[in-house]
Amino acid sequence: ISQKVNDAILAAMKIEPEARTREITEFRRNLGLLTTVTVSIETDVEPTIPEDPGIRQEVLITIKTAKEYKKLENLLQAQNFKEADLETRKIILAVAKREKEGWLRRKDAEKFPCKELRSIDKLWLKYSGGKFGISVQQQIYQGLGGTKEYNYDVWKSMGDRVGWRRGGYWLSYSNLNFSQTAPSGHLPAGLPAEGGNVRGIELVESASLLSRHAECNT
Repeated sequence: ISQKVNDAILAAMKIEPEARTREITEFRRNLGLLTTVTVSIETDVEPTIPEDPGIRQEVLITIKTAKEYKKLENLLQAQNFKEADLETRKIILAVAKREKEGWLRRKDAEKFPCKELRSIDKLWLKYSGGKFGISVQQQIYQGLGGTKEYNYDVWKSMGDRVGWRRGGYWLSYSNLNFSQTAPSGHLPAGLPAEGGNVRGIELVESASLLSRHAECNT
């Protein structure tokens, strides 16, 4: 075997536990199978990965977070999904310049900046292991036949699929599941909409924001 593989194995077998390789990602990196790339959350440029002939490398992308999203990242990293959900709502309102009103209009959702939408989504994806995020919701929504045009029957099916409904009724915000045991796409759920509904579950603005995400990635 190569010296690199030999050293990686020995590092993982050290007698003292505290001296051993601690994580599988570190072990794979030592074997030369994993390349870590830091990507700024403010850019959509894909990183260039150096090729090593004969080795099929995987890529571990770490996100360099803009200061505006640092609080959201800290909350997600701590798995404090409820506070992260409320922070997501604050960010969306701030970006749309609708903090005073406290809700989005349909035109706000339809013109929401792509960069900001992707930034929010990347953080949710990273710290939920790909279970939560706007892109996850958007894929489910499209899979159910959802389009830019709001359709209540589709949105109701969406609510059933991601766990916003139970027994044929929409759940109140306090009854949502803010943990990793929630169904895929359950969060974020605090998308601001008119009418005092924190989630905006039954309203057109939420569907418009998901459609906007789809447009941003076509």
